[in-house]
Amino acid sequence: MLVLPETASRLSAIADARILEDVPLSSYTRFGIGGPASLLLDTASESAFIEALNVVSQTEDPHVVIGGGTNLVVADAGFNGIVLRYTGAKIERHGYTLTAQAGAVLQSVVDASIEHGLKGLQTMTGIPGYLGGAVYGNAGAYGRSIHEMAEQVRFCAKGEIKTFDNAACHFQYRNSIFKAHKDWVILSATLRLTEGDPAELARQAAEIRAIRDEKYPPTMKCAGSIFKNLIADRLPAHVQALIPPRQIREGKVASAWFLEQTGVKGLRRGDIQVATYHANLIYNDGHGTASDLVWVINELKHRVREQFGFDIEEEVQYVG
Repeated sequence: MLVLPETASRLSAIADARILEDVPLSSYTRFGIGGPASLLLDTASESAFIEALNVVSQTEDPHVVIGGGTNLVVADAGFNGIVLRYTGAKIERHGYTLTAQAGAVLQSVVDASIEHGLKGLQTMTGIPGYLGGAVYGNAGAYGRSIHEMAEQVRFCAKGEIKTFDNAACHFQYRNSIFKAHKDWVILSATLRLTEGDPAELARQAAEIRAIRDEKYPPTMKCAGSIFKNLIADRLPAHVQALIPPRQIREGKVASAWFLEQTGVKGLRRGDIQVATYHANLIYNDGHGTASDLVWVINELKHRVREQFGFDIEEEVQYVG
């Protein structure tokens, strides 16, 4: 185990934290892929999590923070270091706002908003993962993104608790300031919503969930769409001229359209499969490996670059 005994001893002494050694990270990712972590600390206590962050920041032991593991690709060899996982999931309502801890399952936050008759999150029903990851990556669906509702984000930076308003988070399409500062760890977020009818919100959510479950079955080992969609007017002029107008929606072009033109549907390496019905969906069809998954991702990127002359960017994050 790479982790120094002194570090492991200090982490083990933290109350309200669970310590596991040599734990397979495949159990903590949506892909079901990944070798063992030297040590994993799991806690639902914010104070315990912050204490753990302070401990690892004072050592030279490699460490990484994970959430729901929806968008993680973990190396087959695992991670020779410390994995910290925060699962605090409290959700509180204050008028037209919901404040949720980063470890709250995003679907639970969506369900709470519908129950309280608060409109705005219902389009995100069925998106897997934790709220913290959704804020980190500015998750969204059906024309809405979480930045439209994020009023405040609390996070830990070098042992100090800070709060940013919406503007300070520098939200962009599938991006935020937290991606540029990976040592800043989101603890909670306050979302401002509007009044809505619970029955109507539930109806909309049910329709969206049915569509999503058909495209991304809940049992499928996948991260949803692998690649970000493209901002149409930022693409090279020669590429813009190739895009059928109907493919441009809200100023964006689906990566799936470009991928489909390169003939990647059904591409397979080992147990890693590109869906036959969706070119931007890669899934683990059994006992896939991270090396095969990375090969397929790179192959798709290569084909788009060769045919269109620009790079598509994956949404997944890599560990190990």
